[in-house]
Amino acid sequence: MTPDHEQIKVRRRTKSVTRAEEIKTFEAKVRKSQPDRPCHRPRDSLFSWSSGFGDFNGFMNWGFLLLFMGGVRLLLENLIKYGIRVDPEQWLIVLTGRQEGGPEHPSIILLIYSIVPVTICLTIERGLSKHVISSRSGLLAHIGNLVVMISVPMIVIYVKSSGFSLIGASSVCFLYSILFLKMWSYVQVNFWCRSRLIQNAKGHLRRQSMSYTKMSNGAVHSSSDGKSDKEDDVGNLVQYPDNLTFKDMMYFICAPTLCYELNFPRTERIRKRFLLKRLFEVLLLLQVMMSLFQQWIIPSVKNSLIPFSNMDAAKVTERLLKLSIPNHLVWLIFFYLMFHSSLNLVGELLHFADRNFYSDWWNANNIDVFWRTWNMPAHKWAVRHLYIPLVGMGYSKTTASCMVFFISAFFHEYLVSVPLRTFKIWAFLGMMGQIPLSVFCKWVEDRFGPRWGNIIVWTSLILGQPLCIMMYYHDYVITHFGESLIERYGKV
Repeated sequence: MTPDHEQIKVRRRTKSVTRAEEIKTFEAKVRKSQPDRPCHRPRDSLFSWSSGFGDFNGFMNWGFLLLFMGGVRLLLENLIKYGIRVDPEQWLIVLTGRQEGGPEHPSIILLIYSIVPVTICLTIERGLSKHVISSRSGLLAHIGNLVVMISVPMIVIYVKSSGFSLIGASSVCFLYSILFLKMWSYVQVNFWCRSRLIQNAKGHLRRQSMSYTKMSNGAVHSSSDGKSDKEDDVGNLVQYPDNLTFKDMMYFICAPTLCYELNFPRTERIRKRFLLKRLFEVLLLLQVMMSLFQQWIIPSVKNSLIPFSNMDAAKVTERLLKLSIPNHLVWLIFFYLMFHSSLNLVGELLHFADRNFYSDWWNANNIDVFWRTWNMPAHKWAVRHLYIPLVGMGYSKTTASCMVFFISAFFHEYLVSVPLRTFKIWAFLGMMGQIPLSVFCKWVEDRFGPRWGNIIVWTSLILGQPLCIMMYYHDYVITHFGESLIERYGKV
């Protein structure tokens, strides 16, 4: 062969995919025409990944039915062992604190006193807007007011411990925690508005913040005879410092949000049918929660005291799993009661239009996503008033996220330890432990898929809360009654 012929490569035409499919189809037709009546063809089992099958709705129904049957069995076991413990009269005794506390009713006094730090905050802001108080003095005054406000319940409940009922102390701590976050937002938003005015004044710009009253009195005249609808809408908006009124402050305190704005979105009317539905849900779910507490959770918590004190791992695990079901059920009811029924009820009464109180936290593939979606008012506050300002000051996103979890951990511990007068750090450590748990969830999600991340989120919710309850009840009994009475408080 010549060199030219050696350089020529021999190419053969292969069968195309379409041709191969035609051959398979032809073979299948030939097989069907055989007299042995073939019934087999190449295919994978349904549980094989290569089968492409994904309809397992029947297994979902089976799982729910099995869970329901297990819950019914536990309920029957509870009824057989303890009888019917639900007593509405005891609800009134616990809620009113009739058998707890003293005749002074310090919790009611603290609830009424809460208006004092709110009034002080408004007075400081008015002084700052009129330049009666310097910026540095106003900042120090606000910090002092917030620190004193959050410290008053701790001091008074510790000093007058015998005068507080558990419900009364919890209500006081919850109210003061909400007021702390709301006033922080109020101070910071007014500072932003005041800074904008100062910048405009330095730039010799015409002040554009005119109140609705001045607009209606003719203080501002348009260059043309007619005004557009857009200009009228802008004129109706409240501008700083016209928002510094007691009425505006009280609306914000009562509104179902933690973030202050000068102009909240409003609804035009109150939907009476929607309002009645939410009111019915609040009344019904409160009774269901108290019944579950009295019938199911209290016996389970008491029975866990002795095994937990003896550190019997097997019995503690059994008590933990037994408590996890009613506790998780109560937590789910509490979520719906608080974030859907109650907040929508208040929002409807106040014409508050932003009803984004929660997102689809049940689909969270990471514990970090869960904390960003299950309590939207707190999440918005943390991002707007803590995370973004810290990042703007030059801190890293990791540092800002850790600070958000730190503040959240403080208030979780505040709402548990102060009413119980048992100053431990279990709730604080539990919240700070969400940071490494978030890292672990992300690793599992990347390695095994989002479904396994969601399973870890649900597992932490179902098992973490009852474990915390058992630890605090154990420490509460030892702190207030002593180890010698563990046997007494560990039996129903």
